[in-house]
Amino acid sequence: MTRIQERFNEIGERKALVTFITAGDPTLSHTVPAMHSMVAAGADIIELGIPFSDPEAEGPSIQASHERAIANGMTLIKTLDMVAEFRNQDDATPVILMGYLNPVLAMANFPARAQDAGVDGLIMVNLPPEEAEQFQSDLAEHGIDLIFLVAPTTTDDRAEMILTRATGFAYYVSIKGVTGAGHLQVDEVARRLGQLKALCDVPVCVGFGIKDAATAKAVGAHADGAVVGSVLVSLMSEYADDVDACVNHLGAAVQDLRAGLDEL
Repeated sequence: MTRIQERFNEIGERKALVTFITAGDPTLSHTVPAMHSMVAAGADIIELGIPFSDPEAEGPSIQASHERAIANGMTLIKTLDMVAEFRNQDDATPVILMGYLNPVLAMANFPARAQDAGVDGLIMVNLPPEEAEQFQSDLAEHGIDLIFLVAPTTTDDRAEMILTRATGFAYYVSIKGVTGAGHLQVDEVARRLGQLKALCDVPVCVGFGIKDAATAKAVGAHADGAVVGSVLVSLMSEYADDVDACVNHLGAAVQDLRAGLDEL
């Protein structure tokens, strides 16, 4: 059983809070303290973005964070180093890397190196599930879940194909657009989730468009968890010169999200 599966078993009926930040943004010194701060504030799972030069699924906030991180000299190797540093103090919280195939395919023995660093899951935005079988198998041999995305435009047949292969959890993209977009339609999300949850044996978490406790609660009423990223990335960018202030404000924001989900 992977660390992600263990975490959902521990959670039980409580809704999972999955929080995203970009590795190396706004500086390399922010990332690991921010990860610990989010866990202390109530995050159940951490998503760590791998900086990439063409993050096609991302909105302006996260695109800018990728650009800042790359300018800071951030790489996939350094991202794994940050996960390993996080693991020195936290051996329980699942860490998922989210990004694009190019850097991962360019790294020799990525599954083994990711396992050694303490990575538990991987989301590859531009990896078609039809082409993922061997890669998913290689990851599984190293205890790493490959988490698939399902979009509002995904057909029912294709959603069923994706969800029968899902491990860890399934990630439902709640809007037709990029991260950070503001047109979340909860009724439509609820309808679609009812269909998707009937097709898989893993939890289904919802991301894109969740900005605060109210939207987290609205989505959490129907999903197994909420994934929040852009609003946290934007908050961190305001404190590029003060790690302590960044960590404190980030923790407060995550506490608010946690409180919203815990009202359910």
